[in-house]
Amino acid sequence: MSRQSTIQGAESYFDSGAFFTALEQRVSVHSESQNQDAFDQLHVYLQDSIMPELASLGFQSRIVANPVTDAKQPGSWPFLIAERIEDPDQLTLLTYGHGDVVRGYDDQWKAGLSPWKMVVDGERWYGRGTADNKGQHTINFAALKQVIEAKKGKLGFNVKVIFEMGEEAGSPGLAELCDIHKETLAADLFIASDGPRLSADHPTIFLGSRGGFNFDLQVTLRDGAHHSGNWGGLLSNAGTRLAHAWASMVDAKGKILVKGLLPARLPESVRQALKDIPVGEGANSPEVDTNWGEPDLTPAERVFAWNTLEMLACKTGNPDMPVNAIPGYASAHCQLRFVVESDSKNFLKHIREHLDHHGFSDVEVIASKDIMEATRLDPKDPWVDWALGSLAQTTGKKSVLLPNLGGSLPNDVFANILNLPTVWVPHSYPACSQHAPNEHVLAPVCREALQIMTGLFWDLSEQGASIHAKR
Repeated sequence: MSRQSTIQGAESYFDSGAFFTALEQRVSVHSESQNQDAFDQLHVYLQDSIMPELASLGFQSRIVANPVTDAKQPGSWPFLIAERIEDPDQLTLLTYGHGDVVRGYDDQWKAGLSPWKMVVDGERWYGRGTADNKGQHTINFAALKQVIEAKKGKLGFNVKVIFEMGEEAGSPGLAELCDIHKETLAADLFIASDGPRLSADHPTIFLGSRGGFNFDLQVTLRDGAHHSGNWGGLLSNAGTRLAHAWASMVDAKGKILVKGLLPARLPESVRQALKDIPVGEGANSPEVDTNWGEPDLTPAERVFAWNTLEMLACKTGNPDMPVNAIPGYASAHCQLRFVVESDSKNFLKHIREHLDHHGFSDVEVIASKDIMEATRLDPKDPWVDWALGSLAQTTGKKSVLLPNLGGSLPNDVFANILNLPTVWVPHSYPACSQHAPNEHVLAPVCREALQIMTGLFWDLSEQGASIHAKR
């Protein structure tokens, strides 16, 4: 069979309703990784949905216990490792997916919808996990099947799979698992799918993700609050202190004022990759504030090539029932999204030094969870041109290249621990309502994604060895 006929086979698979049926079964599994009562469903998803499909494609797979959970969380967030080895000397691809979802929020979906049942409304297919990530890995496995069958079982490359069931809980144990099984997971290239395209109409590739560093600012001046009439002007206000501390870190238009939290540079290769990239143009997108953030950068550069510092929540006093009292405590939950050119090892130190220098030694800084490191494959890497060429041949469109996703994914595990060039091909779109009620995918995007991945795996079979040698 030819490349085109294999892609046509993928189209027929989609048009027959077989893809819908496969995804419908997976959506029906209540695999909520943030719900301890659903931990058994995480195993059900692997055993009933993923392992049988991989076995039919010639994979050997096994479920692996999470290396960081304890007796209080038995069976939580399991992993699956699988491999299909044709020849140890051939190119090896590592791919990834996650079968867990966020909470269903069943009672918040609009009338007639349920998180656990696929419902069709025009081009929209509703259901929890349709976009994140059940729909995406279902597309990839189906595309791989099309190529394996077309080539009569001889891909010309090996495939390994790392599959997790705790991504929505922060990927606990993923880094440790990959470090323990580094030799088992050794490969030459990483290709996977998660997150949204730039827009529904634009096939997209991204090469990594911005990192994420969450922290709290806390001001504790005294126990309790005191009457503002009796003590106003005599007692410092924790809310006022916190507000001014934050204003010393970020100006009134969102520009970061802490030098140590800024990237060292914006690489020219990244700037060139982003020069024609529109942002915020999709349906239901909020209007972009063009005067917000780092001046002299384009909107695309601000979200994909620079750092952003945001206050996500803050509290002082009793916001729901204010009283006439001076608060003695205030707190803010903050987040830094950052690119690879940043001094991520010393963020806490830079914030502490900045606050002390500006007279805010009473403001405590607490890192709220482990940092997720930023990653980015060089846009000039040979795998990038190869992937873009494959998508262009399949779709006849110019694909969008994002040096990295604006959000965060556990790509640092694959890029830094397993030392792999990483190429992500997302199959969702920005308005998919992932993590919210009414999550959905667009049927035309899924169909095109199935074409794309079938073509990509075909091209890896035909051209992968030469691209690998070129690197």
